[in-house]
Amino acid sequence: ELEMPTVNLDGEVPVLASDPSVVQTLETYAMTWQKLISTVLKEQLKKVPQGDGALAEIDLWRERNTALSDLAEQTKLPEVQKVLEILQEAESECVGDFQIVLSDLKNYHLEALDNAKFLSALERHLKNLAYGTEADVVLNTIPSLLNALRMVWVMSRYYNKDERMVPLMERIAWEIATTVSKFVDLHTLLKEDTAAAKKKITEGKSILEQWKKCYFTTCAQVEESGSERFWKFDVKRFFEKTDYMAAVCQDLYDIFQVTEELYNIFIPELITVTENPKSVEALLRGVNGLTSPMKELKFDPLSIKNARNWKSVMRTFREEVSVENVKQIFVQNLKDPPLYKNHPPVAGAIFWSRSLFYRIKHTIIRFQEVEELLASEHGQKVKQIYLQVAKKMKEYEDQKYKEWKERTGHIVPQLLKDNLLTVITSSVTEESVTTKKSLCFRVNFSPILQEIIIETKYMEQLGLPVPEIARYVALQEDKYLRYTGRLKTMLGSYHKLMETLNEAETKLLDDYIQELWRILKSGHKRLTWNSLGIGEFIFQCTQAIGKLESLVHQIHNISEGISSKLRFIESANLFKLPLSKSGDELPEAKEFFDYIKCERAKDVAHIVRKYSAIPPLLMEVEGQVANTNTGKSPKLTSYYAYWENRIYQVLTQLIVKNLQAFNAAVLANVPLFQIKAVFSAPEITFQPSASEIDKMTAQSIQDCVEVTKHFVRWMHGTCIECPPQHVGKDEVVTFSFYSDVSQSPLMMEQAVLITQNVQKVLASISKYLNQWNRYEPLWKLDQGTVLEQFAAEKPACVTFDEQLQFYMKVAQEVTQQPLVKDEQFIRLQLAPLAFTVQENAKGWMISLGKLLNESAREELVRLRAEIQV
Repeated sequence: ELEMPTVNLDGEVPVLASDPSVVQTLETYAMTWQKLISTVLKEQLKKVPQGDGALAEIDLWRERNTALSDLAEQTKLPEVQKVLEILQEAESECVGDFQIVLSDLKNYHLEALDNAKFLSALERHLKNLAYGTEADVVLNTIPSLLNALRMVWVMSRYYNKDERMVPLMERIAWEIATTVSKFVDLHTLLKEDTAAAKKKITEGKSILEQWKKCYFTTCAQVEESGSERFWKFDVKRFFEKTDYMAAVCQDLYDIFQVTEELYNIFIPELITVTENPKSVEALLRGVNGLTSPMKELKFDPLSIKNARNWKSVMRTFREEVSVENVKQIFVQNLKDPPLYKNHPPVAGAIFWSRSLFYRIKHTIIRFQEVEELLASEHGQKVKQIYLQVAKKMKEYEDQKYKEWKERTGHIVPQLLKDNLLTVITSSVTEESVTTKKSLCFRVNFSPILQEIIIETKYMEQLGLPVPEIARYVALQEDKYLRYTGRLKTMLGSYHKLMETLNEAETKLLDDYIQELWRILKSGHKRLTWNSLGIGEFIFQCTQAIGKLESLVHQIHNISEGISSKLRFIESANLFKLPLSKSGDELPEAKEFFDYIKCERAKDVAHIVRKYSAIPPLLMEVEGQVANTNTGKSPKLTSYYAYWENRIYQVLTQLIVKNLQAFNAAVLANVPLFQIKAVFSAPEITFQPSASEIDKMTAQSIQDCVEVTKHFVRWMHGTCIECPPQHVGKDEVVTFSFYSDVSQSPLMMEQAVLITQNVQKVLASISKYLNQWNRYEPLWKLDQGTVLEQFAAEKPACVTFDEQLQFYMKVAQEVTQQPLVKDEQFIRLQLAPLAFTVQENAKGWMISLGKLLNESAREELVRLRAEIQV
């Protein structure tokens, strides 16, 4: 509680603030308050919920709200407020710290108030979870609780963040887990009726599943509500324990279900066939023995920290299943038995059958301990079931073994005669093999043979005799594995190499690939798994592939050099734009196109040199492949054609890309050159004219396309440039790529597009200039005639003044017009036109002045004559 000052505070604030003794006393109180508030805040912030449940968190916020509310109300008292005003007026140094503490108090109080209010909406639901004794109450509470949590998340100012909501959710998960633990107490369940126990377990599991289901439903609702903050929490913190508990509930249900079935099967009949209570007790002990480990548990199975121990208990329980259950498992899985990892089909099936047999044998041995039980009618029935199942298992094993033995003896010799390699492409002939990039080989070691080797090993482990041929193959396993591994590595290198070749390179290296195929053919046609020369064959193949790989590597290096030059050619800029001279000054139209032409000539010379460097590189390839350096080897005919086609594609792309770039510059709102608007009697136009600009544009496009004339075509079947051909007496024709590129539809489309866009811009400029036609009277009317008619009307001075004002306004209006108009890529300079209009307006003004002067002189003469008279 804040101690109120004893000083008289009835005076005015300025008066009290001017009294040093009053200020000093009040400062003492203020510092005391500050210390008290800070202490309370520190104590409240240290407090944590007293308990693991969610109700403890609500209690925490309520207590904090109560404590801070009392303190906050005291700070609003008139005495406290006046003390603060006096200290502020006196400019006391302690005011700043005191106000910071008050601000902290206000913020923490608002937080506690808001949290207490919103969490109160959860209290009823949380009490149902904590104190509910009926499963239905808990099940119905969970959806309502999650919905309330969603509302808190959306509306609260503090519980809309992960750091607040996640711990609260964890407490709720703990509450649910604790509630289920009360329902599903194993020691209590084992003392109850089986049906009642199963009901409680089912209810407990339903509660756990309801918690998870409702959580994810609410997550979806939060997202669908349009809220910017989704529930993206670490769900492992909420569900790891409850999911584990749900799994344990299922285990417990299974235990009670199996126990119930055993009682229903055995107990009623045994009671009627024996009078010896010891026999019944013995069987009861056997059935009860299934659950006896649960009664003696020293740990809580619902606790996740005991998961390993519980898993061990369940494994032991499941091993104690009845003969009938084993029979059902055997019959149900007879055709497709579950196999252990790495077990082959036949030996694995026999392993599976024997493991089931050992399980029922173990159970029967336990029943044999009470001879009276097996001698009873029911005991005999159990024994018969056991014998029937055991017999079927033995027949199943014998049949499986017999079929495998016969099949192995028949198929192994055939499999060993398989060739080492097989071709896995269809309709392949030796002549066409190298023209098909898809040609692939694979190692022809049958999976059946590998399976027989594994079967043989496991059959021997089972103590079953194996055929000699099977044992021979099994002993050779390491050798076969070594060969298949080396063959796969070799073929991997071959396939990887072939994948790097394009069609032109495949044709280029046809002789080398044919030679490699000749070597591989031994493994495809002649060598089998019984052959002695497998190692030598693999060595020869690896060596041949290595040589071809080295040659391919050299060719690819040269190809990359050619591609690099083609990329340089393709990237050439044939429309280099001039930079503005200074500031906003742009070049004239002719200067602009002349600059582009000049720069283009420099770049063309450079890329032509790159083009001329390509044939020497192709001759290097010729040297590698054909051991000649002529540039016209027949072996490289298709390879020359491939690169000539690539060059055509590059040149086409070069022209199309440059035309596209120029078209983009035309359409962009960035002026590239300037033209002048002028008066050319009898109309307003611009210089150069639209037709001249159109012509310059068309010429620049044509010059761009004609760049391809510098790229001379090669003679057929070579990489040697065609010499100029004389046609007639004086005409010389050079075969270049121009004739092909100029016919490209893409190129023609871009050329037409540029022309149309330029014409649209010029039409737009002409339309803009039409607004200047309102000044036409200045030059279209005959000045002499108009003024003569005007003078004949003997106008008054006011009329003269009106006319002069009109022309003066025109002259001034023109000066206020924008003198520059940017229309996409053209800048229109209007200064010359504005000057012409202004000069015409001034001319009219001068003429009107002269006329006014003459009129005034005549009137003056007339007045003088009248005065003299």
